[in-house]
Amino acid sequence: MTEPSTRSRSDILSKPKTKITTRRWHPEDIPEIIACSRATYHDYPEEYIYTQRLYEMQFAAFPQGQFVAVCGEKIIGYATCMIVSIDDDFWYDVDELTGAGTFSTHNQDGDTLYGADIAVHPDYQRRGVAMLLYKRRRSILKRYNLRQMIAYGRIPGYKNYAGKMTAEQYVEKVKNGELHDPALNTHLKAGFQVKKVQLDITIDRSSLNYSTFLTMPNPDFNVAKKKISSAVFPKIQARRVRVCAAQYHMRAIQSFEDLERSVEFFVDSADSYHCHFLLFPEYFTYQLLSFKKRMSMKEAAVELAGYADRYVEMFKRFAQKYNIYIIGGSHPILRDGKHYNTAHLFTPTGNVYTQDKLHITPAERNEGGIEPGAALRIFHTPLARIAIQVCYDIEFPEASRLLTLAGAEIIFVPFYAEEKKAYYRIRHCAQARAVENFIYVVMTGSVGNMHTQSGSFLHYSQAAILTPSDFSFPEKGIEGEADPNVEAVVVSELALSSLSQQRHVATVRPLHDMRPDLYELFPKNKIEIVRVE
Repeated sequence: MTEPSTRSRSDILSKPKTKITTRRWHPEDIPEIIACSRATYHDYPEEYIYTQRLYEMQFAAFPQGQFVAVCGEKIIGYATCMIVSIDDDFWYDVDELTGAGTFSTHNQDGDTLYGADIAVHPDYQRRGVAMLLYKRRRSILKRYNLRQMIAYGRIPGYKNYAGKMTAEQYVEKVKNGELHDPALNTHLKAGFQVKKVQLDITIDRSSLNYSTFLTMPNPDFNVAKKKISSAVFPKIQARRVRVCAAQYHMRAIQSFEDLERSVEFFVDSADSYHCHFLLFPEYFTYQLLSFKKRMSMKEAAVELAGYADRYVEMFKRFAQKYNIYIIGGSHPILRDGKHYNTAHLFTPTGNVYTQDKLHITPAERNEGGIEPGAALRIFHTPLARIAIQVCYDIEFPEASRLLTLAGAEIIFVPFYAEEKKAYYRIRHCAQARAVENFIYVVMTGSVGNMHTQSGSFLHYSQAAILTPSDFSFPEKGIEGEADPNVEAVVVSELALSSLSQQRHVATVRPLHDMRPDLYELFPKNKIEIVRVE
């Protein structure tokens, strides 16, 4: 019996062929482009298919570089690309090149065309569609007098040979004509050369997360006409985000609506500074206990867990209203009969993502009945790759290093500290994590005291935005900090591109100079990469 997909392709090929043409695509084409992407990359998890919003941002960045192939009026393939300025001696992952899929790194004055994505609907493959799209890309090379085209290519056929040869050996056999790979052979036919085989640059299960780094020199490149400024650093365009840390005052309130008004004040303040991310403190919703009877930490966790739905709905509404990513501190959550101290990430699109606290303090465990979480997560937002480490978590360097090696650029640390020495323990560890990992750390806690509750609800805080301590960063590694123990916000603009640049050329390079011959660090559970909309 013939498979439906095969029969469909055979039927199409047996009919008179409608002429296939290419053109620039327009925003109204995006739903068809997404459908084509899903059909082509059917083995990709849904979260790795670009969304409507990302395609809109790509088009806005470089409309001249986005093409579709059409048969009649049906979109049967597409190609996206952008211009970047790179240093050939450095390696960039896909998010670095594309600004996490937003094309915010597009640089009209660059010298390299990056072929970000190309797809041909399965029913129209083997009809020269990919070659037509590559012809369009080569026209961009000529039009803008670019030095080369680069791309990351799949090798989906490798899964059939993984136990017999390395990925590098497989690629060589494909190049020599001994084996056939549907993706790599298409790239080779288009004129690409394989420069390197890399692991974990892209997420592609069918290729076992291997990819080829491909280059195509432009034979018509005119050096004399191209004015390119020399630079010591990799020449990729700067990526910047503005972050805000809310140092929250735990004053007495009379209702949940009072909490909402206080929260919206900080969200509105962050919005007035045009911030992209806003951080609230750990356990700041304990303010709701100010109109409750005195209770133990265990009773408090149970009581607050009952407010979880209202807490989530409140922050979802504010994130959408103000178009901002909000890390809503942390809040006790009841899940499967157990209580967790859970941080929440709220997005402008109305989505909610969570990170449980992983390292539980003795007081939380013994008096609050809080259970530890089990997953390290990185959240790939359209603006930055972020992680959340709740308070005590930042005191464990292994976790922060694993998150950094997995691609995190900013770690947000909501914390709770009763006294100055507890605060400085968190602060010094956060500063160390920023220095040793070349990463940004944003931290904040609550101030004021809960007079209606026990003495365990004292607070001390000095919110801070911390950086590495090397060239391109403040000499003390402090981008900004609040006055201690007063209600305040701290706002800073972070240059994400400086992280990748300085990791290569700074005075010291801790991520490069590790000694795997002496020690190694591996996660017991795979770090979860969450694509955030």
